[in-house]
Amino acid sequence: MSSTAASPSAGLWSVDEHLDDILATVKPLDPIELQLPEAQGCVLVEDVTVPVALPPFDNSSMDGYAVRVADVAGATEEYPAVLTVVGDVAAGSDGQLAVGPGQAARIMTGAPLPPGAEAVVPVEWTDGGTGGGVATTMRPAGAAPEGASGEVRVHRPVEARAHVRARGSDVQAGDLALTAGTVLGPPQIGLLAAIGRGTVRVRPRPRVVVISTGSELVQPGDELAQGQIYDSNSFALAAAARDAGAIAYRVGAVTDDAETLRAAIEDQLLRADLLVTTGGVSVGAYDVVKEALSSVGDEDEPGGGVDFRKLAMQPGKPQGFGSIGRDHTPLLALPGNPVSSYVSFELFVRPAIRALMGREDLHRPRARAVLKAESALSSPAGKRQFLRGTYDARSGTVTPVGGTGSHLIAALAHADALLVVPEDTTSVKPGDELDVVLIG
Repeated sequence: MSSTAASPSAGLWSVDEHLDDILATVKPLDPIELQLPEAQGCVLVEDVTVPVALPPFDNSSMDGYAVRVADVAGATEEYPAVLTVVGDVAAGSDGQLAVGPGQAARIMTGAPLPPGAEAVVPVEWTDGGTGGGVATTMRPAGAAPEGASGEVRVHRPVEARAHVRARGSDVQAGDLALTAGTVLGPPQIGLLAAIGRGTVRVRPRPRVVVISTGSELVQPGDELAQGQIYDSNSFALAAAARDAGAIAYRVGAVTDDAETLRAAIEDQLLRADLLVTTGGVSVGAYDVVKEALSSVGDEDEPGGGVDFRKLAMQPGKPQGFGSIGRDHTPLLALPGNPVSSYVSFELFVRPAIRALMGREDLHRPRARAVLKAESALSSPAGKRQFLRGTYDARSGTVTPVGGTGSHLIAALAHADALLVVPEDTTSVKPGDELDVVLIG
């Protein structure tokens, strides 16, 4: 890589400075008690101990017959052990049935091992109670096999505890089931349900409101007039917020009018833990986000309000960050160009969402990759550039997709990584190694 000693111009924030400012301000949401279905994806804030052993009783791991070991010792197909069937034990049985000498009980998978029984003989090791050959299936509990005589012939011996799931073999009462900080995925939700927890204390998923601005924006499905484009940013960023773990609300295409935008933002404060705007943060005559937000800051809070700044990055130079409203709701104002807004989301909004959730893994994973390209890539001095690309983990290479234009959303749709060119690097040649942010 060729480098230059040029430094960012005065007044420019670095990417890291802007991100540090955001993460120093955004704090995890207060914990709440949630029902298990609503807790998926949330971060646990308490250690959870096991109140009852799992499984709570000895139970069968097979469909078959519960027997005493001595009664089937030495059994073969030629000389089977013949046992009297005293009844059925199904899953959920009350355990009233007992097995004595010379007896067996038909038992289903998951059913409690009856008193007196020491092991389970799989049905395939018996005649199924028909008096015929080897059984292949087992009839439902309570349905006697055709030709049943009340006896079962067992063709093989078993050892004590064979095909029995022991009480507490999964977890014992008093064990630590999950620790604080655990992210609740499907297996964790299943464990909580299995130990009888109907609710759990977590940090909730943040409510993120995405507002796109621009009088030129039209909703997908409507007809385009001259000079209009479809609103893609609000859809992309709301989807990105959900992907980060948030509950996302989309407010699309607010016109370029400061009063209208101000009213829209104030309306959304009621349901927002984080506000994200896209568009209207540059230096154009119709960049109304700055104007609208200038009067909805939290003046009663030192350091409140929204600060608009320029970052030493490409794309995404114009950015805004601060807090607004009575509850000092954090707000990130992103550029309006589709690639700029999405790159900005990945770098700044996604970590803010994860911080609100109380997660430790705030950032996308990164990797080092070798540039696979036909020619060198140029990058402006003093700016950290983020280019779209596809990453091949097997070969450890990354290939650029599309050009550098911040409007090239088609290229972004085919990318699964962002190539990171440092501020002091002006050229990256094929074969050079660089960092990539994995967004796929």
